[in-house]
Amino acid sequence: MSVRNVQRIQDEVAEYWPNVRWVESTGSTNADLLNDNAAPGTVLIADEQTAGKGRLGRQWVTPKGSQLAMSMVVEVPETPPPFGLLSIAPGVAVTDVVPQARLKWPNDVQIGGKKIAGILSALDMPRVIVGIGINVVMRPEDLPVETATALNLEGLDVDFDDFTADVLRAMGKRLTQWREGDPQLLEDYRAVCSTIGQSVRLEMREGEETVTGTVTGVNDEGEVLIDGSAFSVGDVHHLRPTS
Repeated sequence: MSVRNVQRIQDEVAEYWPNVRWVESTGSTNADLLNDNAAPGTVLIADEQTAGKGRLGRQWVTPKGSQLAMSMVVEVPETPPPFGLLSIAPGVAVTDVVPQARLKWPNDVQIGGKKIAGILSALDMPRVIVGIGINVVMRPEDLPVETATALNLEGLDVDFDDFTADVLRAMGKRLTQWREGDPQLLEDYRAVCSTIGQSVRLEMREGEETVTGTVTGVNDEGEVLIDGSAFSVGDVHHLRPTS
């Protein structure tokens, strides 16, 4: 399954994204938009990624036709809001379209505690490239890890073109909220963040200490609060199941 009608998608999302492009295969949509100096408002969709990267440098490969993989260029305001809030905006956008989803801090999109989407942003002032890959149609044996899932495996069958347009509109709305410093973005994030209230283990960059404790909230910078201490980076692992 793949995007079939780019022009229809373009027409439906033009308010936010005036330049929607599609390629059958590429190494990384993020890298492509970084390298060609694409203007804000540009979106690149790919049926297949062969060299995508996830958070902390992990490989993020898109099996052909199984994911919605795309990147978009966002203009950074002269006085930008906290970039920690930029990292959470795309995840909130996905929950707008997939209300069954919840977010594990900062932006792992999950259904029933299993990951359906990954998000990675690349700052290239005065713009930022926001990349996302959403598992749409996959077989269980094709999932990269046991803790992953896909929309179809959760009983959610979508039309690829409609879903793409819906996600891009939601992205446009939430990224505009970030650019404008709208407090509604963080309020809505807190409402769908499954990490708040959880006992967690936070694994930071290599060589740094691992932190365990209870998440008491997410502050106005988008940082996770563990027993009152703020952390801006790291991998969170929930230590008990989430609903």
